[in-house]
Amino acid sequence: MIATGSRMKAIVCDRPGSPDALNLKEIDKPIVPDDGVLIRVHASSANPVDLFPLSRIGYVSRGMKPLVLGTDFAGTVASVGKSVTQFQPGDEVFGAARGAFAEYLCVAGTSRLVRKPANVSFEQAAAVPVAAITALQALRDHGRIQPGQKVLINGASGGVGTFGVQIARSFEAEVTAVCSTRNVDMVRSIGAGTVIDYTRDDFTRSGQRYDLMLDVAGNHSLSECRRVLNPHGTFVGVGAAGVQHLKGGVRRALGHVLSTRFTSIGASQRVVALFIAKLNHEDLAVLQGLLEAGRLTPVIERRYELSGVPEALNYLKEGHARAKIAISIDT
Repeated sequence: MIATGSRMKAIVCDRPGSPDALNLKEIDKPIVPDDGVLIRVHASSANPVDLFPLSRIGYVSRGMKPLVLGTDFAGTVASVGKSVTQFQPGDEVFGAARGAFAEYLCVAGTSRLVRKPANVSFEQAAAVPVAAITALQALRDHGRIQPGQKVLINGASGGVGTFGVQIARSFEAEVTAVCSTRNVDMVRSIGAGTVIDYTRDDFTRSGQRYDLMLDVAGNHSLSECRRVLNPHGTFVGVGAAGVQHLKGGVRRALGHVLSTRFTSIGASQRVVALFIAKLNHEDLAVLQGLLEAGRLTPVIERRYELSGVPEALNYLKEGHARAKIAISIDT
């Protein structure tokens, strides 16, 4: 094992509570195992999953121990374990691993990082992993998207939504996006063929039918959403939207922690009510290719320094964030 020595700054969750309870601390740098990669983190981004450790369930599930928060990262390889051959010091990489709100991050193994394309910044690359993998798996694996299909994305201006629009276009689908007035131009600029302003029009009453609906917003009932689907259409609910469409007791029991899929009984439409994205090297490589080809462009609304993570997470909790919130960790 390689001892890196010295200290680093990190955002640490010591107890459950609001993001205001988080602390910027100086802690030991990670020790790198033989199969590990030490990353000098240049940027990260905020995701709803980063709020879970602040919950009582999250606190208890980790044995009530302090935890460095953050998942998405982009940075430079500082050192590698003796069994690592895929990367070397100086390589620019991005990926996802626990503890990314820190100056240094140790990734065990190499399955959760790939090389950063030269045509995107560290900040842009760090905006990608969790949200874009969620959108990719929602559309490709659970939605079974096909070229030429009509796809509706409700909540198209958020992190998952902005990636969803672009990924659906990469599959050569016809994309209709639903968002608020202030986001119409932005969503159209990333590839949506049609944009519906929900403050003016109710997409569930438009009479239009779609082959696939990706619901990130969760602001309509499942029966209303199914009304816009073709007879053999598919509904996929992501995150809060997925939880919203689980029924009463099941929803309360599962919250945001467990994944559940169900198909509506007696109907030909498929419904995926809730799933948890699986971070893996193969899908990171897919996103890497889309970034390199210019078919995926991360949209960043706000930027915070490492010390501003509590403010960033509080803003994320409000539910009105546009696209991604970046965290700069360069000193």
